[in-house]
Amino acid sequence: MTAESPDSAITAWLATQQGAMLQVLEEMVNTDGGSYDKPGVDAVGAIVQRFMAEHGIPVEVVKREKYGDCLKARVEGGAALASGNRQQSIVLMGHRDTVFPKGEPTRRPFTIRDGIAYGPGVADMKAGLVMNMFVLAAFRKFGGAPGPLLGLFTGDEEIGSPEGREVIEATAREARVVFNSEPGRPNGGVVTGRKGGVFSIFDIEGKAAHSGGNFEAGISAIGELAAKITAIHALTDLKRGITLNVGLVSGGQSVNTVAPWAQGQIDLRYVEPADRDEVMTKIAAIIAKSFVPGTKAKLTIRGEFLPLTQSPAAAKLFEMYKAAAGESGLAITPEFSGGCADSGFTAAVGAPTICAVGPVGGKAHSPEEYLEVASLVPRAQAAARAILMLEKAGL
Repeated sequence: MTAESPDSAITAWLATQQGAMLQVLEEMVNTDGGSYDKPGVDAVGAIVQRFMAEHGIPVEVVKREKYGDCLKARVEGGAALASGNRQQSIVLMGHRDTVFPKGEPTRRPFTIRDGIAYGPGVADMKAGLVMNMFVLAAFRKFGGAPGPLLGLFTGDEEIGSPEGREVIEATAREARVVFNSEPGRPNGGVVTGRKGGVFSIFDIEGKAAHSGGNFEAGISAIGELAAKITAIHALTDLKRGITLNVGLVSGGQSVNTVAPWAQGQIDLRYVEPADRDEVMTKIAAIIAKSFVPGTKAKLTIRGEFLPLTQSPAAAKLFEMYKAAAGESGLAITPEFSGGCADSGFTAAVGAPTICAVGPVGGKAHSPEEYLEVASLVPRAQAAARAILMLEKAGL
């Protein structure tokens, strides 16, 4: 390509932006944004909106009631074509919420040591948001996009996108391709497949009684909880990629009272879409059964992710991204992840999707979460080059 080409101009400009990227990233990481903290997640959104305004990029705010609003930042492409997929949006997607409690940025503010950045949400996935913002700004500044670009910034991914899902799916139905900027794998790879997940809660009702003076009158909800946990865990089938984990439990009134209530929370992960209904039917049967006579239980689904499966178009998208990343000096490998992400929703409605194209990091959801600072610019350049290669790749 010539020195005046969009590729050269965009990648050269991005090469100068690491310092600016880190400034925005620091502000984002130091802003509280746990999934249940709507004002905090929307404060992170305000940083996105301010950046877009500074670069002349319009943003549509899709209001959400309980969780963070969804933001849609749009950069128009080249000359509009009368028909075909070139009218569809090239989507750069990411979520603003984190898993951390309020005050975590005060306790662990953004820091950089020996080229590694730390802080709550630094890799998962505020660095990916920053990358998307600068890629959008680059195309707004230099042009050259082979179609309209849409930056989608959601607010509740870490809890299964209960309010964001409908916006994500509606966006994906009109998408040409989707790049989800979850953190790049520690070895630099990207994700082409993910498990689906169902997160549910079951409540058990027993009957209270004095555990010494009137034991026989009691009905132990905790005893029922223990039996149900054993049965639920027995549904795990590692060969099929199905895992069940009751990761949170609570219950009881006092140590000398037969427990009148108990509660458990279930994490189900699966690979094949058909496995979801099969396992959920078995879970429902376990919840309906009373192992301790006299107990009653109720199951409620609290959140859900669909699996990311690779269509032929998505496989072509990966090969194209791999080639684009190679021009940025990156060696890209495909990976399967047991973790869930919004990319499952976009793939399920038919949008060719690739995940974990964000800057490289690891140890997400922990105090040791980190980001490789040197990956910010090359991963942004790779995303930009991939967008520019869509026409040649026939996508």
